[in-house]
Amino acid sequence: MLERWAYIALNMMPGVGPVGVRRLISALGSPAAVWSATEEELLAVRGMGEKTVGRLLRDRDTVDPEAEEQRAWAMGAMVVTPLDAEYPNQLSTLHDPPLVLYVRGSLEASDARSVAVVGSRSASAYGLATADRLGYQLGQCGWTVVSGLARGIDTAAHRGALKGGGRTVAVLGCAIDRLYPAESEGLAEEIVRQGAVVSEYPLGREADRQTFPYRNRIVSGLSLGTVVVESDRKGGSMHTADAAMEQGRSVFAVPGRVDLPGARGPHYLLKNGARLVESAEDVLAEFEFEMPALVAAEGTLPARVEVVLSPEERRVVEALWQAPLQVDEVARACSLSSALLSGILLSLEMKRVLRSLPGGVVELRSEIRNLKEVE
Repeated sequence: MLERWAYIALNMMPGVGPVGVRRLISALGSPAAVWSATEEELLAVRGMGEKTVGRLLRDRDTVDPEAEEQRAWAMGAMVVTPLDAEYPNQLSTLHDPPLVLYVRGSLEASDARSVAVVGSRSASAYGLATADRLGYQLGQCGWTVVSGLARGIDTAAHRGALKGGGRTVAVLGCAIDRLYPAESEGLAEEIVRQGAVVSEYPLGREADRQTFPYRNRIVSGLSLGTVVVESDRKGGSMHTADAAMEQGRSVFAVPGRVDLPGARGPHYLLKNGARLVESAEDVLAEFEFEMPALVAAEGTLPARVEVVLSPEERRVVEALWQAPLQVDEVARACSLSSALLSGILLSLEMKRVLRSLPGGVVELRSEIRNLKEVE
């Protein structure tokens, strides 16, 4: 059996799981070796009891990974295993990395710069607006927004990223052919065109109480950090935050009204060291090393620095070239709405092109003004 198909087949077998498969591969040498191993060899692997081995021996004669992959292709989905180039590197470091990802859309190298935005399904208007704004700002700054396509905060974060022109990845708690909730189908199709919808579950697997908590490790694992917008003290979002901490990733929280249940989770995280978030700037400040450096070694100035700008960003830079301006003056000079300009200014600030001054004034950074051209 091909090694790829062995991964797919093992993922289709209930009761083994990623940790058990890792043990089998470590003991037997490869995924394909599981198919030729005897009962005695399987039982000798740590953690493999008689019940698990009996089920594995039974199922390995009936599962058809080639047919599974063909069904996925017919749905427009890729099947990605750890042997494939498309498999996200950041998942490889997890204790229990997914054996397989079913992917509609595309996973790209730029998705390494991802932030998860998660929260309650029964979110307040404040929470929904905050998640939408964070998704929008992160998307405009070129970061991928990861969430779970659930009602409430997840949906708002995905939609915000799409509106900001950014990429977004939805991690399902069910198979890609059993989308839940059903009303998210339209949003899922938008995400496919501007990111990816992914699941580790074999085709036909319905959502249940076990699938959602287990998928949360992938939401946090794909991301450099996880932002909890609203959540009660217990729930899926807090589980995602716990997974992020276990994985050594950053955890952020949005403060809320003390009389709202949705503030209990974020406030608990803030009391225990999470970073307070009011805007995407608070998130990205944690990852300054991810932004391109515009200044060379101390005491030197590069002869030329390339900064990739959108047409709208270039218009703003040109407006500020001669002198600092009030934000409303920039809006008039560039014929941009306040909402659109806000995202552009944040993006330029994160790219180290401009900085904000007191009184609502923005100016180009000195190292940018000293350059002959910005590309």
